[in-house]
Amino acid sequence: MATQTWLTQEAADRLRAELAHLETQGRAEIIKKIEVARSEGDLKENGGYHAAREEQGKMEARIRQLKHMLEHSHIGTPPAGESGFVGAGMVITADIGGEEIRFLLGSREIASGDLDVYSENSPLGAAVLGKKIGETVAYTAPNGKSITVAILEAEFFA
Repeated sequence: MATQTWLTQEAADRLRAELAHLETQGRAEIIKKIEVARSEGDLKENGGYHAAREEQGKMEARIRQLKHMLEHSHIGTPPAGESGFVGAGMVITADIGGEEIRFLLGSREIASGDLDVYSENSPLGAAVLGKKIGETVAYTAPNGKSITVAILEAEFFA
């Protein structure tokens, strides 16, 4: 089942601000660190230089990730679709092993606060995606244990 990534306006604004910071101040800071480390001498044995280059690589990867996410996601509220079914961008309340938990089904990028987030591709996410509210499903956890989940509620994340 192909899923679309939905971002709230707040999440999209937060990601755009992070991207703008990384592309401007972030890059300038890394360049400065690399220049300082390079001036210290032999690059083969210069730990500061290698650390700065690694940090630069991670930052550039994050920039690419943010650009891709912002270009390929929808901003706003997902269409209602079929009422009563679990979908991406929804906050799910479920009973797992007698414990009631609430989590967001989607990307950690859209979450704010202390809400747990599970990807639609995670074992739990894949098990509940497209299921009806009130339905009980089972999935196999990465440790091989079978876990039963009762879907109690599903509402769009706001």
